[in-house]
Amino acid sequence: MTRWIGGLDGCRGVWAGVLLDLDDPARFRAVRVARPVDLLDGPEAPIRVGIDCPIGLEAHVTGGGRSADRAARAVLGAGRASVFPVPARAAVYAATYEDAKALSRARSTPPFAPSIQCWNILPAIRAVDGLLRARPDLMARLHEVHPEIVFRCLNGGRPLAAGKKGPARQAGLSERRALLGRAGLPEGLITGRPSGVGADDHLDALAALVVARDLAEGRARPLPDPPDRDGEGLPVAIWMPADPPGHPLAASEIPARSGS
Repeated sequence: MTRWIGGLDGCRGVWAGVLLDLDDPARFRAVRVARPVDLLDGPEAPIRVGIDCPIGLEAHVTGGGRSADRAARAVLGAGRASVFPVPARAAVYAATYEDAKALSRARSTPPFAPSIQCWNILPAIRAVDGLLRARPDLMARLHEVHPEIVFRCLNGGRPLAAGKKGPARQAGLSERRALLGRAGLPEGLITGRPSGVGADDHLDALAALVVARDLAEGRARPLPDPPDRDGEGLPVAIWMPADPPGHPLAASEIPARSGS
């Protein structure tokens, strides 16, 4: 019986996906799927899938976001701006941006409104939230990741030299490809981007795949540790890949859950 793992990242209204057979790394493929469930229920039936999408929503947000978001910002330091606060569930399901801002302010302390960047990904958050609430069995297979945390871990806990957008884009993409190669992913999978998938989205899906591998092998680490649960029972945790002993982001340095 094969053990497939997967990674997913949102890409222009669809999802960039990657798949790898843990028992035969020569078997892999990169895909574009309409919905996360298409990868989860596909022929490979991956046992673990990392996804760059918030999982677990609060009824009322306090302190600038979910516990996972706050813990992720603590790890990223100067790069913390890449982790935006996820609004309350009522705001996530709002019909318009104006409604989302009003509902978020009413259900957060201190009040905040989602950015337009956040608003643009709310359909993806709703899709994942609805999927896991309808099929709770998938909680054991689908796990939230943040690609910039993954790449920082793969870079020895240090910030990367270049971003994946802007004038240094090509250098940033090359740096990320090199890190994924050193992490043991097949070169053909790293370079085999499917048609219609952006280069940065493909690399972010691969970062999610690294975490899925470490989850399958029992080595991944949650932010916070231990993870939280939302009011619907969904996990609230951003998962990181394993680090060697003495690494700057070793287990003892992972931010704990508030009040734990």
